[in-house]
Amino acid sequence: MSENLTVTLPSDLEIKMVRVFEAPRALVFEAHAKCEHVKHWWGRGNPLDCEMDFRPGGSYRFVEHAPDGQYAFRGEYREIQAPERIVQTFEFEGMPGKVCVETLELTEQDGRTTVTSVTRFDTKEERDGMAASGMADGARESYDALAAYLAKLS
Repeated sequence: MSENLTVTLPSDLEIKMVRVFEAPRALVFEAHAKCEHVKHWWGRGNPLDCEMDFRPGGSYRFVEHAPDGQYAFRGEYREIQAPERIVQTFEFEGMPGKVCVETLELTEQDGRTTVTSVTRFDTKEERDGMAASGMADGARESYDALAAYLAKLS
């Protein structure tokens, strides 16, 4: 069953995305916690170079090899509460210095996991720029790839 990604702007500084996956929370969390999983879905299904030190204070760097070029992203893990919460910074290397903070909350009901992501920006202009960048389409493509990957693992 395909689920839709819901994207809202709950405040002048935030973008909120919600998606339900047909998989238990522990598995969805694991898919966010290890390169061996992340590389299958994070880059919208494109090849992905992945480096992760998944611990509070650890960092990550992903390089997506898309048909139209390479896109690099990096950040630091601020808080990890397995299997329900990840707080990390996020920076697109193509726009250095524009760092936002993402909070992922995972909740499970009846074997289905809801992932709620709230991304907080420093300014309304940065939030609006990200919202206009096609970020929701990219997130939808990545989450579709995650759903397909989770179905293979289940």
